[in-house]
Amino acid sequence: MTRAAGVAERIPIVGNLTLANAIDWVARLQHALHRVDVLTIDLSGIACIDAAGVQVLAVARREAMARGRSLIFDAHSPAVLEAFRLLGADPQLQDAVVARVRR
Repeated sequence: MTRAAGVAERIPIVGNLTLANAIDWVARLQHALHRVDVLTIDLSGIACIDAAGVQVLAVARREAMARGRSLIFDAHSPAVLEAFRLLGADPQLQDAVVARVRR
């Protein structure tokens, strides 16, 4: 599949982002990053997120940077913000949380 320049997509994550579905989400987000230039991940629907879920977001961020894509984490649910705080993930993800990962 060939990617068209300037293509953007918004993917909502709804429900849980945990160890139980982390592999599926990594695959889905990597596939999206292969197709688009700008990927927005809507985090507003996440009710529960664990360390594996935070790792999914970190993997997406690394993948976007490696592919030269823009990645936006948008509309963080309280569960996401609390997980970042509890896991000390703020320093690693803060720039991607509030801004785009630039090419």
